[in-house]
Amino acid sequence: MTTQQNLSIAHKWFDAFNNHNLEQLLSLYDEDAEHFSPKLKIKKPETNGLVQGKQALHDWWQSAFETIPTLHYRVTSLTADANRVFMEYVRTVENEPDMLVAEVLEIKEGKIVFSRVYHG
Repeated sequence: MTTQQNLSIAHKWFDAFNNHNLEQLLSLYDEDAEHFSPKLKIKKPETNGLVQGKQALHDWWQSAFETIPTLHYRVTSLTADANRVFMEYVRTVENEPDMLVAEVLEIKEGKIVFSRVYHG
């Protein structure tokens, strides 16, 4: 993958996420993709913060979209190379303080295979 192709995936990711379009979001991921998030670790301690596979990703994000309908990410920076995209964004939710977030998408053959989130 080229840097531009990976940046395109990141833009599609934000578009799908901010529109709460779960199917579009999941289409960017490999079937066996893994996702790590500190919020996941808190809300589902049995996962130790890691989910694997599209069904687990579906369940995690569907719950988020249903319970936090005003969830929105505002991009502040995207940096990419041939294998990954480093995304910085602000998590906004109505009646909550904004949260600085960094997320790395590992990409192989045009699909996200691993993503990990860091909160500021």
